[in-house]
Amino acid sequence: MVETKNRNPTKEKPALRFWQVWNMSFGFLGIQFGFALQNGNASRILMTFGADVHHLSWFWLVAPITGMIIQPIVGYMSDKTWCRLGRRRPYFLAGAFLTSIALVLMPNAPHLASFIAPMFIGGGLLMIMDASINISMEPFRALVADKLPESQHTLGFSVQTLLIGIGAVVGSWLPYILGNWFGISKDASSHGLIPDNVTYSFYFGAFVLLSSILWTVFTTSEYPPEILVQTGEPEKPAKFFIPPVMIKLLLVQFFSWFALFSMWVYTTPAVALKFYGTTDPNSPAFQDAGNWVGILFGVYNGVSAIIAMSLPVIAKRFSKKATHAMALAIGGVSLLSFLIFSNPHLLIIPMIGIGIAWGSILAMPYAMLASSIPPKKMGVYMGLFNMSITIPQIVSGITSGLILKYFFADNPILCIVMAGVSMFLGAVSALFIKEKEPV
Repeated sequence: MVETKNRNPTKEKPALRFWQVWNMSFGFLGIQFGFALQNGNASRILMTFGADVHHLSWFWLVAPITGMIIQPIVGYMSDKTWCRLGRRRPYFLAGAFLTSIALVLMPNAPHLASFIAPMFIGGGLLMIMDASINISMEPFRALVADKLPESQHTLGFSVQTLLIGIGAVVGSWLPYILGNWFGISKDASSHGLIPDNVTYSFYFGAFVLLSSILWTVFTTSEYPPEILVQTGEPEKPAKFFIPPVMIKLLLVQFFSWFALFSMWVYTTPAVALKFYGTTDPNSPAFQDAGNWVGILFGVYNGVSAIIAMSLPVIAKRFSKKATHAMALAIGGVSLLSFLIFSNPHLLIIPMIGIGIAWGSILAMPYAMLASSIPPKKMGVYMGLFNMSITIPQIVSGITSGLILKYFFADNPILCIVMAGVSMFLGAVSALFIKEKEPV
C-alpha cells in the first residue's frame, strides 16, 4: 500500500466553473487597459517631449529590461510567500497601486520638470509603469496554473486573453473617443504638452486598473502550499530544470515579440508619415495619427478577445502548436500588408489578422508550458519564461533605430514590414515544437 501511494502521490485539481475562472483573471483587464494606454501613446508622448524617432526604441528599452529583472524575482518571491492574502494576491495589489500612480504621473511629466527635461521624466515614468505592471502580471499567469487542472489550462489562459482584449480595446480607443465624441481637447499645446484627451485617459486607466485587481483579490481564494503539492504533478528531477518545451518555445517567442515591439514603437510615426504626411509631433495631423493608431490597436485587441474563446476548440482539433503557427502566419502577412494600403482607415483589415496572432501569443505558449512546470515553482518558471519576451524586445530596441536610420532611409513603415517578416519566421519555428500530448 505504501509503494502504491508513492507511485501516485498526486490527485487532479477540481475543475472550476467559468465565472470562477473569469473572476480570478479579471484583474488582467485593468492591467491591459494600462498597458494599452502605454503602447498606444508612449511614442507620441516621448516625441512630444522631444525624443528623436531614431531614439524611440531606446526609450522603450526600459520596459523589457525592467520586465526581465522584475518578473523572475517576483515569481520566486511569490512562490515562497504565504500570508492572509495568499501567495499571488499581495503582488497583485502592490503592482496595482504602483502602476496607478505611474499612470497619473506620466502625462504630467512637464509639470514635474524643474531640473530634468520632461523627456527623461517621461522615460523614467515609462520604466516605473512597466516595472509595476510586471509585478502584477507575472503572478496572474502563475495563478492560472496554481488553480486549474491541466485540462483547463487552455481555457484559463484563453479567458485571460479575452479580458486582456476587452481592457486593451477600451484603453486603446479612449483617447480617440474623448477627443472626437466628447469634445475634449486634442491640442498638444492646450494643457502643458500633452493633450487633455490623452491625460484624462491615463487618469481613467489608473482607476480601472486598481478596481479590476481589487475585484480579483476579493473574489478569488488561493490553495495553500500543502494543497498545491497534493494536487500538482510530482517534482521534476534536477536535470529537467528547464522543461524541453520551454527551450523550444524560445525561438518562437523571440520572433513573435521582436515583431510586436517593432509594431508598438513605430506604428504611430509610420502612420503619421505614410498617411498624414508629417513627422512633426506637435502638429495637429500627427496627433490625429496618434489617435487613429489608438483605434487600430483597439481593433487588434478586440479581435484577440473575440478569438480567445475559440482557441481551446481549435487547439483540441489541430494541436496547440499548429494553432499557434497558423495565427502567427496570419499576423505576419497582415503586418506585411501595410505596404499596399493608401487609406489609413483600411488598416483595420490587417489589424484583424494581427489580433488573431496576438490572441494566440497571449494564450498558446503558456498553455503549452504550464503542464511542464513543477507546481511549487510555478512563479519562478513563469518569471524566467518572461525572458523569452523581454530579450527580443531588448534586441529590437537596440537595433531597430539603427536599422531605420542606416538601412530604411528613415521610413518607419519598413520597420512594420520587418516586424511582419519576423512574425512569419515565428510561425515556421512553432511547427518544430514537440508539445505534450494529448492537447
